[in-house]
Amino acid sequence: MAQHGGKREGSGRTPLPENERKIAKTIYFTPAMQNDIEEYAVGNSFSEKCIDLISAQIERRKHTRNRIVRFIDLFAGLGGIRLGFESAFKARGFTPRCVFSSEIKDYAIKAYKNYFKDKYVAGDITKIDANDIEDFDFLLAGFPCQPFSAAGLGLGFEDTRGTLFFEIERILKAKQPYGFLLENVEGLINHDKGRTLSIIIDHLKKLNYYVSYKLIDSQYFGLAQSRKRVYIVGTKDAHISLDNFENSSATFGDIMECGLPTVDSDFTRKLFSHFTPEQVIGKAIKDKRGGTDNIHSWEIGLKGEITPEQAKFLNLLLLERRKRKWAAEIGIDWMDGMPLTERQISTFFPRKELKQFLDNLVSMGYLTLEHPRKKKGGRRVPDETKPKGYNIVTGKLSFEFTKILDPKALAPTLVAMDVGHLGVIDGNGLRRLSIREGQRLCGFPEDYDLSFLKESEAFDLLGNTVCIPVIKAISERLADMYSN
Repeated sequence: MAQHGGKREGSGRTPLPENERKIAKTIYFTPAMQNDIEEYAVGNSFSEKCIDLISAQIERRKHTRNRIVRFIDLFAGLGGIRLGFESAFKARGFTPRCVFSSEIKDYAIKAYKNYFKDKYVAGDITKIDANDIEDFDFLLAGFPCQPFSAAGLGLGFEDTRGTLFFEIERILKAKQPYGFLLENVEGLINHDKGRTLSIIIDHLKKLNYYVSYKLIDSQYFGLAQSRKRVYIVGTKDAHISLDNFENSSATFGDIMECGLPTVDSDFTRKLFSHFTPEQVIGKAIKDKRGGTDNIHSWEIGLKGEITPEQAKFLNLLLLERRKRKWAAEIGIDWMDGMPLTERQISTFFPRKELKQFLDNLVSMGYLTLEHPRKKKGGRRVPDETKPKGYNIVTGKLSFEFTKILDPKALAPTLVAMDVGHLGVIDGNGLRRLSIREGQRLCGFPEDYDLSFLKESEAFDLLGNTVCIPVIKAISERLADMYSN
């Protein structure tokens, strides 16, 4: 007779190790707490959701007690966000630990590794699986802002695909760190009439973060540069205030180097043949605008010496070509600087042999003969149905120097494409802004070395970097929230 019951060989579950066995405990919740658990926790069952919350809080308290804060640094550049973040958390008694960093420019990676002594910096973040990143507490990113094509607030998670913000979003969604600090250019505020920023904030909130953002100017944080940037912060606990920071100020003279080699070129020789070094301090050198703050190419004979009459006309044309009445007469949408025909010019500058007078300035390179431009697809293109007119040649970056910095004032916002055209009066000569001065304008420490890079590479990185004191001030508030 067959026997029934008893344990068959190979039947039953494999016994779990003692430390993995489930223990039954009774716990009581209010209805409100139950609702919060259902909404904010992750898991397939109520039990799994409770374990998720408990595990996350235990892990956080371990790190808080051990005073270790782990972070990742995306679109790292020179590591400016990392520098400010680490400085703030160290001041609060934490040990910051960067567990992952990513950057795509070779020379940025060289500078980053050289300073932080990191052996590995990942490349293209779009190729990195979030599961391959070690768990972390904060995500830092100065992400590039690419246009959101066909994006809308109602399209959900998918409407950020194809943008680099999506890389941040997918990593936050997969790893669920405690918080983040993001930085972007001033233009993000009004990009697509504010829609892009709204999408970003909306998506971050949907990942269960309390999100704050603000446009902040570096000049109020002890830097000699006006650099407005959008800062976006979020935590799992509460909003971080981005208001009422302690203000401090500086001027370019506070960070200026002295006694560096000056430039001896055709441009500087012509400049100083017409102006003294003291007279050019604080001046812009460009042909797009009039006014006493500008020095124009014809005022220094850059393309050849001109007569007083020619100078008077060029200064007059600078103003006339901006008037809206000419756009209406030409039949185009107004633009800041339209070519005017010989007949139009004769109405405010009557002269015999006017065409010969104008053509002479064209041959010298101060004027150009061109069609007016119409709007087409969001751009300005020549409208060949309209007659050509005379216009000022305004190639700003064709000038060796475009702005001479004033030691008693702020430096303008460093921009990668033209930072190499900023000039400094040093002694009786003119030189370019030094790399060290560029670093000081952004708050980099004196031991941060960029001397092994090409000047163009260093200025490209500085033109795209963050202002460290602003990052530090924001990170101090993140550290306080994380501590509590």
